[in-house]
Amino acid sequence: MRSRLQEELRRRGFGDYEAVTEELNDWLAEEGLELRIGKSAIHAFGSEYREFVRLQEQASDWASEWLGDMGLEDQAQRQNVLFQMLTTLAFKVMQAEVSKKGAEISPQNLHFLARMMKDVMSSSGIVQAMQEKERKEQAAKLDAAVASGEIDEDFRQQAREIMGFA
Repeated sequence: MRSRLQEELRRRGFGDYEAVTEELNDWLAEEGLELRIGKSAIHAFGSEYREFVRLQEQASDWASEWLGDMGLEDQAQRQNVLFQMLTTLAFKVMQAEVSKKGAEISPQNLHFLARMMKDVMSSSGIVQAMQEKERKEQAAKLDAAVASGEIDEDFRQQAREIMGFA
């Protein structure tokens, strides 16, 4: 339900809380739940979630601008920078939550933070796949150069070893 609510809030541009509240309560009823959520609770959640989305976008823009136009190796570095930023944020959130007791602790904050970190870590696999694709393309170019007579087999082998895909 939370994912569905977040999607609906984004779709509506974080506005029209009355309609979002009605839809959420309809969804709850469809699920057979007697729980009803008030507009003020949806508005509070939506405001917090909007700020979360805004901060994510800012962090991404900052990392892109700061690291500039970089190659695949530098994209991996960007992932590391973002992960370090998230780790710092996680520490700050955890520090704030430690001083709280029981119901004061925000499972929402912890959930969002854990999800962001998981997404950043899993995206590093994408970077690795892109690097592997680049290696294969370079190897194919070397093979084509040997086939066309531009370079000999010894040069191709040396180049492959230097580039790390012997």
